[in-house]
Amino acid sequence: MDKNGINKRKAEGRDKSDKPKNLQLKTRKLNPVNTISYVQILGTGMDTQDTCPSVLLFFDKQRFIFNAGEGLQRYCTEHKVKLSKIDHIFLSRVCSETAGGLPGLLLTMAGLGDEGMCVNMWGPPGLDYLVNAMDTFIPSAAMVHTKSFGPTARPEGIIIPDPTKFTGPFDLVDDEVVKISAMLLHSNENNGPASHTSNSEHGTSIKPSAISVIYVCELPKIQGKFHPEKAKALGLKAGPKYRDLQNDISVKSDDLDIMVHPRDVMDPPIPGPIVLLVDCPTTSHLQNLLSLDTLNIYYRDYFDNKSETSKEVNCVIHLSPSDISNNFDYRNWMKRFGNAQHIMAGHEKKNAVIPVLKASARISARLNYLCPRFFPASGFSSPHVENCSLPSDSSTEGAQAAAISAENLLKFNLRPHANFGLDRSSVPIATGPAEVVDELHAEIPEIVDAVQQVRQLWDHHVNVKNDVSPLNTVKEPWLDEGGLPSCLKNITRQDMEIILLGTGSSQPSKYRNVSSILINLFSKGGLLFDCGEGTLGQLKRRFGIEGADDVVRSLGCIWISHIHADHHTGLSRILALRRDLLKDVPHQPLLVIGPVQLMRFLNAYERLEELDMQFLDCNFTTPAYWDSFEKSSSHSDQPSASNTESPIDSKLFTKGNPMQSCCQSPVGNDVVIQRLNTLKKVLQEACLETLVSFPVDHCRQAPGHSPQAFGVSLTAARRSNNASEMIPGWKIVYSGDTRPCPRLIEEARGATVLIHEATFEDGMLHDAKDKQHSTTKEAIEVGEAAGVYRIILTHFSQRYPKIPVFGDSHMHNTCIAFDMMSINLADLPVLPRVLPHLKLLFRNEMGADEVDDLLLEEVSAAA
Repeated sequence: MDKNGINKRKAEGRDKSDKPKNLQLKTRKLNPVNTISYVQILGTGMDTQDTCPSVLLFFDKQRFIFNAGEGLQRYCTEHKVKLSKIDHIFLSRVCSETAGGLPGLLLTMAGLGDEGMCVNMWGPPGLDYLVNAMDTFIPSAAMVHTKSFGPTARPEGIIIPDPTKFTGPFDLVDDEVVKISAMLLHSNENNGPASHTSNSEHGTSIKPSAISVIYVCELPKIQGKFHPEKAKALGLKAGPKYRDLQNDISVKSDDLDIMVHPRDVMDPPIPGPIVLLVDCPTTSHLQNLLSLDTLNIYYRDYFDNKSETSKEVNCVIHLSPSDISNNFDYRNWMKRFGNAQHIMAGHEKKNAVIPVLKASARISARLNYLCPRFFPASGFSSPHVENCSLPSDSSTEGAQAAAISAENLLKFNLRPHANFGLDRSSVPIATGPAEVVDELHAEIPEIVDAVQQVRQLWDHHVNVKNDVSPLNTVKEPWLDEGGLPSCLKNITRQDMEIILLGTGSSQPSKYRNVSSILINLFSKGGLLFDCGEGTLGQLKRRFGIEGADDVVRSLGCIWISHIHADHHTGLSRILALRRDLLKDVPHQPLLVIGPVQLMRFLNAYERLEELDMQFLDCNFTTPAYWDSFEKSSSHSDQPSASNTESPIDSKLFTKGNPMQSCCQSPVGNDVVIQRLNTLKKVLQEACLETLVSFPVDHCRQAPGHSPQAFGVSLTAARRSNNASEMIPGWKIVYSGDTRPCPRLIEEARGATVLIHEATFEDGMLHDAKDKQHSTTKEAIEVGEAAGVYRIILTHFSQRYPKIPVFGDSHMHNTCIAFDMMSINLADLPVLPRVLPHLKLLFRNEMGADEVDDLLLEEVSAAA
């Protein structure tokens, strides 16, 4: 078990006991009267608009979460939402937007305490497909009890024979404190690949992701106050009959010949509050919503008719996107709920400049103040946002719906009745960059001088040929006489930059997201190396909403190192967004390169929603296979895909060694050739020479099976300068997760930049070996053995929340990575010189500290 109380091996089903888990659902004694209850907006995605916000339904002894989009676990860590208290998770749709955070969340919950936490997970048809997809890389069956409702999902889709019997309501939870039911909405139109519909002899067939849900949460009524004096006046004696009356049972008077009813001796009951959560994602779903008869009992006009079945709604939380919730028909539909409080939790523009993850935003603002070249300002640049107040329609008869925009941690109190209504007491106070800088000046007065010194680094670099680093006392043998690698001669700021979107390992923390690197080629597009949960949100923070959309549109390919959750669970969200952005534009499916285990996950996931991608096994991008492919192409022959062993250098990997390279894939040979040609075209259009995958020493590999973990080398094409001299292309190598290994050193030989994982500090070599990771010293030694120009260390254990522990030796060509760090090729000579100033910025915070107070609390709470 690591320091933060998470047993990662146990969470992944690899604990040494090998005993099957028998996780039990929590049981608690519930009291509907003496309880605190509220609904609260958990603002995941409110600023970045990359995922659907979550909603917490809170009771003293029960927690319900609606939707679990990407970033929920990181959000809960920062805002101290205790994961160990969650009893149920409900999805309003089964897709990446609402469920992207589930894998990480469930892995964490399964690793808490001795036995882990188990929850009920509810959702519309297709929920089982999601669980089956996650089963390819986590033992989800040991963590959740899945309960879907509605028509049965089939391989060809969800068949709707009779739409009138499709909607529900479906009763899901009914206990002492709350009743939760659901109604289904479906799209009647073909709105693109994600909501594909077709007709069959049995009815309409639709993709699971095309179904959305309205959840109804009803609290029980509270009996009014009992008046003993009234009971006594009606001839009743104190005793069991008093209790019967309080239990809503009429009794016969002891002294009078009359029946005494509860209303005779008690105040009127207080109706139980009712909350609706509405997810109406498209105009086609809106047509279905407006005609939904099962909602009639909740409408005010129905209530005014004094029907015995009518119910008054107190709060409606709208998860529908703003373009739908601002629709004229939708706004009129809202008015049917009378005086209900409407909370608009869709993507509102006003929330884009208010960071939801304040801790990481604060760190980013500090880094930007110190070194804006490596840490650009957030893409949410404008502090002046247009007035985004909700539109009103004075021309429509009837009461106006009371609607407000959701805010992060906004509450609507349900119990006790004295606190009923909106509650902004938990809404965080916005802190701007100027306030962060003022705080920094007070904390570290020397930072002002450090800022000036950092600026001067670029002044020294203006004529780098005549100034070979006055701060660098160690000779760099890979430099030419002018002080630069030849590949960096005449480099411009529009050639390439490395953007480190996530630099933490295992799970997101307040300060570091999980692994993802953007190779930004500017006008020539870009590539993603790894795509951990929250990658899209990080892109939005770096480039802004529209800028991130442009980056996703222009991606040439995505390369995944291995199938551990912290490296690939953001992939489906990126692919789904790209699909939607390009649905009306001619385009090719995006190429995804990864280990064959990833293909199994993607194939299973595409039963939910189409991802518009093509998969290529990393084994077919190894040096040996590329050589075979090129030779075959030159002779018009195809390489044999049936050969299970690639001709890799036998000196490095002998037969039977865990690092032996194998080529096994269910993909047919002709498909491999086509996708390799696609990759070659992508590289050529981006002015790149090669993309080569190579096996590394991380995931344990069974003899005779394909490697499961890879590193990657990306080399740019040669270019000519003004004197018509040919300049070699730069070379970037990314290690993925690995122990130091000969193959990595060989592939990184002479690289311009080596991005190497450094999960553990030097004193934790035993842990590094046990978990097949590297220490800081080992990563630097790999770079030095390969003769690389610059080393960037990343993938730090979350025990180092802000800055890892590292020594000063061998750091002359090395830098520590931070989330959102942007390293332009033109700035590489300056890169190591910034490190001492970063140490100053975090001088009080180096080392392992405060590792997720939340998780520590949860472990003790679960024990």
